Amino acid sequence: MEQEVVLITGASSGIGRETAILLAKTGHIVYGAGRRIDKLESLSAFGVIPLYMDITKEYTCENAIKRIWQEQGSLDILINNAGYGSYGAIEDVPLSEARQQLEVNVFGAMRLVQYVLPIFRHQHRGRIVMISSIAGRVTGPFGGWYHASKYALEALTDALRMETSGTGIKVVLVEPGLVKTDWGHIAADHLESVSQGGPYARLAAHVAAGMHKLYKSRWCSPPAEVAKVVFLAANAAQPQSRYLAGRGAYLILFLHAILPTSLFDALARRVMKKL
Repeated sequence: MEQEVVLITGASSGIGRETAILLAKTGHIVYGAGRRIDKLESLSAFGVIPLYMDITKEYTCENAIKRIWQEQGSLDILINNAGYGSYGAIEDVPLSEARQQLEVNVFGAMRLVQYVLPIFRHQHRGRIVMISSIAGRVTGPFGGWYHASKYALEALTDALRMETSGTGIKVVLVEPGLVKTDWGHIAADHLESVSQGGPYARLAAHVAAGMHKLYKSRWCSPPAEVAKVVFLAANAAQPQSRYLAGRGAYLILFLHAILPTSLFDALARRVMKKL
């Protein structure tokens, strides 16, 4: 059986790094892409090929795809994992930052999709795994722009799955819950920074402190745990349309499904105040 060629973005840390290592260890040819080439270089020890890419810059995406095609003559799996969370009240976050959030989490991911689809159609096979979030199905305060990016990614992925049906191209969503990475701490710092001197400053500082504690707690799954679900999404012969991953994801979705909106909002506010 031929080795499958994988491109995974956001491979320098967290879920992306753990998934790249797991795929390489199990016989895949893995290109781990990201902006921080110094961090990517350490993946070489695990058999991952470091690849510079800034998904907001079209020429780096095009160059990366061309390099993979020239070196391997095929590409089998795209894992769109790169992304970040811009936290802050909707009123406080500058629209320039909101646009950047969408540029990375939505347009960057879909830019790569547009590049790989002609290759997959030519091969009559291929797989696209989108790393979304439980935040693409459940919304909380201070994360409005981040939630919007993940809701958009989910909608586009659903449309893409239907558009490519019957072509040999499989499209899969992975929705992690809380994951123990730097992501939560960066989001918390941004929340506190953007709220300083504004009407939400006091509450934002409280929530940011709580987020720092939460992302160190047992409620967060280690990235390696989520990587196993991504691996399944990338390799299952008949993958599900969606995979939940990590601790808390099922409980949050269950509560969101059974509670009236007003009660879920009240619960979210209560949890936020108790953080």
